[in-house]
Formats: sequence, structure tokens, C-alpha cells
Amino acid sequence: MKAIVIVVFSLLPFLLVAQQRVESQFRITRLKYSGGGDWYNDPSAEVNLLKFIRENTSIDVDPRYEFLDLSSDQLFSAPFLFLTGHGNVVFSEYEVQRLREYLGRGGFLYIDDDYGLDKAVRREMMKVFPDQQLVELPFSYGLFHCHYSFPNGVPKIHEHDNKPAQGFGLFSQGRLAVFYTFESNPSDGWADPEIHNDPELVRQEALRFGTNIVVWALTH
Repeated sequence: MKAIVIVVFSLLPFLLVAQQRVESQFRITRLKYSGGGDWYNDPSAEVNLLKFIRENTSIDVDPRYEFLDLSSDQLFSAPFLFLTGHGNVVFSEYEVQRLREYLGRGGFLYIDDDYGLDKAVRREMMKVFPDQQLVELPFSYGLFHCHYSFPNGVPKIHEHDNKPAQGFGLFSQGRLAVFYTFESNPSDGWADPEIHNDPELVRQEALRFGTNIVVWALTH
């Protein structure tokens, strides 16, 4: 028994370091919302993106799927929220206040319209930022060039309504706090290949663009 106790105590510093590393690793947190939209679709998407980021950058990531809603005690420990799905999104007044506070404290929200979210996204974001509207980011904006180069802005990953891909932003104290992709759907390109059967070149473009989003969020 004494030998076991000695071994445990000798390992304790290494266990503490390992725990601290896990807690400090970057994660993407899926945002669960009300209103009927399928917030949970394609759970492999962010896991695959994180694995790609680990292989192609120096960012220390934890490639696992996790989610929370805006009432969670863990909200302010999540540096990067991801919202996607089809259909409707509804935030309660309390959730609006929580999201506004989260973004004001330096949090980042990436929204990807998987088709049909646009009307709801614009409506709910107006509640969070009543003094501004989503503004389209120019092709010269830094997010499009911070790790990989996207000279034409948001890449077209999936076709929805035969419209050009667009990237919109909302700002908090001059910082991009919300990034919204429309008519592009990069996150479908992150999902496991057999789900959407995208060509590998398209998947790679989506993963590279997702890397830019994460790099920009972490460095700005």
C-alpha cells in the first residue's frame, strides 16, 4: 500500500500538467438553441475541423464534440461558439442578454446557414445587437487571408439558391464578434466524407476556410 501511495504522489505533478493542458486546449462548442432548427446536425463537422487544425497549425486543440445552451454555467469558458442548422432559431430575452454579455467579454460566435436559417439569424442577431446590422465583409478583410488565402472571400462549398457565397459580421468594440456565412455552408464540407459526398478538393477548401475562421477568432 505504501508503494502505491508513493507512486501516486510521484505521478501527481504529471497528472496536474496533463489536466491543465486538457483545460487549455482549444475546442469548438456547438450552440444549442430553441425554435425548432436542427442545431445538432452533422456532429462530425467540428471534430474533423479540429483534427485538420491540429495537423496544419500550431494550435493545441481538443477534437471532440461538445455543446451547450446559453444558460449553461460553462458559457464563459467557451472561446468559440458554433451555430448551424436548418429552419428556425429563437433566443429568449435571457438568452439574448447572455449572448450579448458573452460576445462583449471577448467570446466569438460563428454561424453557418445550413439552409433556411437566414431570416431567423438576422432577426435574432438584431435582438443581440439592436444598434447594428450584419455587414458584408470585403474580400480584403483579414479573416480571408490570415492563414490560407481566399482572395474571393467565402468559398462556395454547397449550392443552395444559386446565389453567391457571402460572409457577414457583427462587431463588439471594433472586434469581429459574430461571423455569419450565407450561401456557402463550409461546415457541411467539414463533415465526414460519406455524409455529403463532396469531392476531396471541396472538403479541403472548406477545412482550410474553417481554419482561417478559428485562427482569426483566436488572434483578434
